[in-house]
Amino acid sequence: MDTVRTITPKLESGPNPPAEATLPQNIDAEQALLGALLMDNDVYDRVSDFLEPEHFFVPVHGRLFEAARTLIVRGQVASAVTLKAYFASDEALADIGRDDYLERLVSSAVSLVHSGDYGKVIADLSLRRELIRLGQEVVSRGYDPAVDESALDQIEVAEGELFRMAEFGRRDGGFQTFAESLDGALKLAETAYRQDGQLAGIATSFVDLDNLLGGLHKSDLIVLAGRPSMGKTALATNIAFNAARALIGATDKSGAVGFFSLEMSAEQLAMRILADEAGIRSDHIRRGKIKDDEEFVRLVRAGQKLGEAPLFIDDTPALSVSQLRTRARRLKRTEGLSLIIIDYLQLLRPARRAENRVQEISQITQGLKALAKELDLPVLALSQLSRAVELREDKRPQLADLRESGTIEQDSDVVMFIYREEYYLERSEPQQGADEGADRFNERYNRWQERFENAAGLADVIVAKQRHGPIGRVGLKFDPETTRFRTYAANTHLPDQQG
Repeated sequence: MDTVRTITPKLESGPNPPAEATLPQNIDAEQALLGALLMDNDVYDRVSDFLEPEHFFVPVHGRLFEAARTLIVRGQVASAVTLKAYFASDEALADIGRDDYLERLVSSAVSLVHSGDYGKVIADLSLRRELIRLGQEVVSRGYDPAVDESALDQIEVAEGELFRMAEFGRRDGGFQTFAESLDGALKLAETAYRQDGQLAGIATSFVDLDNLLGGLHKSDLIVLAGRPSMGKTALATNIAFNAARALIGATDKSGAVGFFSLEMSAEQLAMRILADEAGIRSDHIRRGKIKDDEEFVRLVRAGQKLGEAPLFIDDTPALSVSQLRTRARRLKRTEGLSLIIIDYLQLLRPARRAENRVQEISQITQGLKALAKELDLPVLALSQLSRAVELREDKRPQLADLRESGTIEQDSDVVMFIYREEYYLERSEPQQGADEGADRFNERYNRWQERFENAAGLADVIVAKQRHGPIGRVGLKFDPETTRFRTYAANTHLPDQQG
């Protein structure tokens, strides 16, 4: 049997390579795979999911693979005979023997059975060369950075490249059997059963809200909006801890909750959660106004319990979307990630400057939606509402009240509003007019007092948009002392309708 001529391509050296350095390669595997492919085109099906022409170390081998792929996809036969026309004037083939190189590849093919393994070897070595290239590039850019590029920017770029390579290296996806799909569905059902919510998504632990949403679903961008002092951060913090607490003791340890707090410090958020768990006012904890030893012990025990929750807080201000994406990828890689919460959307910086704020918000929401799909998890982003709410008699928020509402509403899968009537009633206590009689004022004041008492400690979560489900309204109880929301037993819902 004739042997295939050895090919030694010229290697490009990076900055300060080791003496006599050779890039990772296996030319024998490349030749064996190409020979098997030209002998039996069915080999292509074994490697088509992960192998690309640029993964070959020898450039001409990459071109041969690409030409063979083109013919096979067209339904034609890729063989030494049919490929000759593609390389009639290829100088690289001329150097190694244009007339007989393809035949030699076929004749040197040892095993069709192991062709898939050859492909994996080629792809793995390509990844190793990419790692070397990235390392050389990092060194080069470290010595000679761009004028407007900081060291942190370089780190973000490098981490993004590493994540991309790591995702490629998984080589998963594609078709799966129905039995495999059923197995995945049963696992979801098992998880829902353990959470006592019959949910397919991440449970918020607010029963009625979970029933309306079915939990927080993977790849969804969920927006929670409200005016200042409505309790957006408090509700988001409750959801974050509830989701993290559900992961305590989980057998797979595959998830964590990432909370990006662009407004409050990590200590302030932790104080809120601690106050909630211990049942002690957060301002009393901050000021050291602990009543007795029993209350202090309760505080310590709550802290010990909370320390077990897989909840991670990043309080870096003015994060860009790209920085947030990189840090989320890193957390997913190291700890696993089930849910991302961002407080709040308008404090994020876009990837690039735009002509106006609407375009910047569009970049941000599109980036967050892409992140939800990329990491396959729900992203809950808080958002401010415009002052238009304050100008109406009915203060209940609407979709049109979203700041830069067009892009936020369009890119979101779910839009929720938090509304507390008590907040507005407290600030509208009637005052007796100069010409108003006592009876008339008392009547007006009693009506206000009745409304205030009925609204005290209550909040509405209004689901104004749900791409794949009904909209509605869910009532919650709110404790301002511990900033804790609870399920409200006397819930009423708006008529279900598709969002």
